[in-house]
Amino acid sequence: MTKDVRVRFAPSPTGPLHIGGVRTALFNYLFAKKHNGTFVLRIEDTDQNRYIKGAEDYIVKSLNWCGIPFDEGPNTNEKFAPYRQSERKHLYKKYADELIEKGHAYYAFDTPETLDFHRKDHEANGKTFIYNWHNRLKLSNSLSLSNEDVMAKLEAGEDYVIRFKSPQDNTLHLKDIIRGDIKIDTNVLDDKVLFKSDGMPTYHLANIVDDHLMEISHVIRGEEWLPSLALHYQLYNAFGWEAPQFAHLPLILKPTGKGKLSKRDGDKLGFPVFPLEWKDSKSDDVSKGYKEEGYFSEAVINFLAFLGWNPGTEQELFNLEELINAFDLERVNKAGARFDPDKIKWFNHHYMQNQNNKDLAIAFQNSRSELAEIDTQFIEMVIALVKERSTFVSDFWELSHFFFIAPSSYDEKASKKALKEGTSEILTTVKQLVDSVEDFTVENLQTSVKSWITSNDIGFGKVMMPLRLALVGALQGPDVFDIIYMIGKAETLKRIDTMIASI
Repeated sequence: MTKDVRVRFAPSPTGPLHIGGVRTALFNYLFAKKHNGTFVLRIEDTDQNRYIKGAEDYIVKSLNWCGIPFDEGPNTNEKFAPYRQSERKHLYKKYADELIEKGHAYYAFDTPETLDFHRKDHEANGKTFIYNWHNRLKLSNSLSLSNEDVMAKLEAGEDYVIRFKSPQDNTLHLKDIIRGDIKIDTNVLDDKVLFKSDGMPTYHLANIVDDHLMEISHVIRGEEWLPSLALHYQLYNAFGWEAPQFAHLPLILKPTGKGKLSKRDGDKLGFPVFPLEWKDSKSDDVSKGYKEEGYFSEAVINFLAFLGWNPGTEQELFNLEELINAFDLERVNKAGARFDPDKIKWFNHHYMQNQNNKDLAIAFQNSRSELAEIDTQFIEMVIALVKERSTFVSDFWELSHFFFIAPSSYDEKASKKALKEGTSEILTTVKQLVDSVEDFTVENLQTSVKSWITSNDIGFGKVMMPLRLALVGALQGPDVFDIIYMIGKAETLKRIDTMIASI
């Protein structure tokens, strides 16, 4: 690539960052890093009516938690400051005026009531109202009015918008890295609003001007912006600027595969759709994020990378550096990517196995009041035994509570299976064997008990099932001898005595 790669993630601060937005940010980040480029964050807050306080801060924190921080943006390496569109609004009028001077745009004074009348009139006749070449001369704008009338309206302070003058009878030949060549008949395009008399540009104008001024080389964005591609290409041509390369990412679909993934889907099926917890300032509703639900950021990123992209190999587990090296926009699919809540759990399970046991022990200890006084090193040893069966830190208690608290009851179904005639005598002997082991190691315990079982030709189940039930309260958990070693001789003997007394 001859041009320096500069990509941007340009969210609107109208609420929490959706997981689909994180995927867009991730693909921009991977592409930038693959080509030694720059990942820019720009806040597109031209719609002040929908602005939500705290949303921008949430976006920044989310990107940082995901491990994909921006290189340039608000308060960071501000090469093309400012990075909030609301702080750049003084720039856009000049460019809107330039388009009018060049004949690519015009003033329109139509009232909302007039436009609504035309829409309803068209609907009544089974048609769709489009403001463009075929009716703009019949409407109130600077193409149909005299210069004197236009100036009079502007000087009188009448409300207006500036619309792009979409050409008639042209065919646009557009390129998209993911979707290939695209042909558009300009006769079906409407004259989009670019600027309003309140001094604020619409997304279309601000987006193009900012991308140009910030020297953006590639625009990687969601499929929902594909219908805007024709207008954006035409704006670049109208200004005489070189357009960036475009790539429109596929939609993230509901788990059913039908329709775009929404917050409602997450609420209904019990999985997050936001990276971090979000509290709605109006309703006080709290939506948990992937972080709060116990997901590792690396697992979330690995999962999201595969929503619409594949490396062309069988490998599924990638760290961030491996994703950067493997990523290629040409391997991004056109078709929508189905969101699979079970698959992200699969990723989290695998990343759990690579986590530092000490860090997990601290997180586990902080999550349970019962562990406040327990030595962290002991908890660390417990985690080493149970994390293979864990997906989240929250799974640890269910899998390991018996290491910390003796069972107060015994699983009924397990008891029927494990407790037979002669069990009390067997457990009494096992107790004596455990008590006689002086060098208290897993190996010595195992040798003592198993040798006795073998030499007396007793079925292993007759011994090991009731022993496990005595220690755990159920037929679950890691190796019995690991449990005995961890809880210690005295506690083991006490639990066996309690079991014998209950039979």
